[in-house]
Amino acid sequence: MARESVAVPSMNPGGLDAPRSGHFGHCDVFTLVHVEDGAIKEVSIVENPPHEQGGCFAPVNTLHKSGANSLIVGGIGMRPLMGFKQVGIEVYYGPEGETVGSVIVQLLEGKLQVIAPNQVCGGGV
Repeated sequence: MARESVAVPSMNPGGLDAPRSGHFGHCDVFTLVHVEDGAIKEVSIVENPPHEQGGCFAPVNTLHKSGANSLIVGGIGMRPLMGFKQVGIEVYYGPEGETVGSVIVQLLEGKLQVIAPNQVCGGGV
């Protein structure tokens, strides 16, 4: 794996020890984990814009501009999933009740699956 930036919807204040937020569109922040050669190199925090500003696509645009290549969520609606696909961000399912760091480790170990269109939530994000 070359350099990759993985976004994880997180509860405040974000970071590897923060709980993963179950509702990505309304999360407090996104923790952006920069991975290189299978190891965590850097962690940064990206503010989640208010949902009203751009609706379902506000997080898509924010994460695309921040350089994210992947996103780990507990659920996602069809519209934002298609938006992430359009900008080249792969969306993975991460189990509930995990920290940001634990889902990143699971991704690096190849344990997370890409969300398929038939696995989306109803009603947006």
